[in-house]
Amino acid sequence: MKKSNHNSLTREGFPLLMLASFRGISQVMLIENAVTGFIILVAITVSSYLLGVITLLSAIIGTLVGKLGGETTKEGVNSGLFGYNSVLTGIGLTLYLHGSYQWVISLIGAAVAAIFTATMMHFMKKSEIPILTFPFIGLTWFTLLASYKLKAFKLSSGLVPQDLSHWKLNIAGDINWTEGIFNGIGQIFFLDNILSGILLFVAVFWAGWKFGLYAIVGNAAALVTAYALGGEHTLLYMGLYGYNAILTIFAVSIVFNSEQNRFAPLSGIIAACLTVPITASVSTILMPYGLPALTMPFVLCTWIFLGARKVLPSL
Repeated sequence: MKKSNHNSLTREGFPLLMLASFRGISQVMLIENAVTGFIILVAITVSSYLLGVITLLSAIIGTLVGKLGGETTKEGVNSGLFGYNSVLTGIGLTLYLHGSYQWVISLIGAAVAAIFTATMMHFMKKSEIPILTFPFIGLTWFTLLASYKLKAFKLSSGLVPQDLSHWKLNIAGDINWTEGIFNGIGQIFFLDNILSGILLFVAVFWAGWKFGLYAIVGNAAALVTAYALGGEHTLLYMGLYGYNAILTIFAVSIVFNSEQNRFAPLSGIIAACLTVPITASVSTILMPYGLPALTMPFVLCTWIFLGARKVLPSL
């Protein structure tokens, strides 16, 4: 079995590599679908040609690491499980770093993310709790923090440590709800572009009507919750409260609902709402370090609900 997997991509050649890479892109949204992955790639490229190239290269690199490393199950490589953390890491480091080594660091980060993914798979295998995007989060945070001690890593000017003692909450201004809807799904890939958001909705509906419906519901739940709790209007229409909610409702209500629990839709909505205060708190904790929250709220909320299901199966 292991030998067959090691040679599988070689025998099938470039088409299989690309299909696995596209699935790696789609796995960012917990979806295993090559067409969905391709549409997502188009959505990213529409927003930025640079990010489109980085996304594709990162997905290929992650897939190759899984293949060349002799991953023990053929399904792991071909389903894209070694690509999605690489994709997010490549995009994140490209956006948050600058300088002549930006591309090199981003693509090396994509390769390391695949290795980190394998490590996390091993350690969390017995718990039956998915690793989700934690390898991407940990690797990105550590890389950004390294910039304070290593000259080769140059932080983007947008990442500035802030003093909490002088922080003021700004809830002035109107909310553009249309932008909030499409930016919510776009921010999963760091995108702030309405057309890209529309294409991403097309991508999830292609994977199945449930994904499309839950994407709308999860984003709406986050927007309403954030508004009711007095969240900053700028963050609402930029989609920074929506993307974690969408990923969380996908995980809790669809992907990891193996028992087809009748309460899973409600659990997913509650989990999506919970991402709002967790996003606010994680962002606040990281402000003195100038670090972004990334998808940590999604990981925390999903782990909380999936872990609780081991004891409280009705969740």
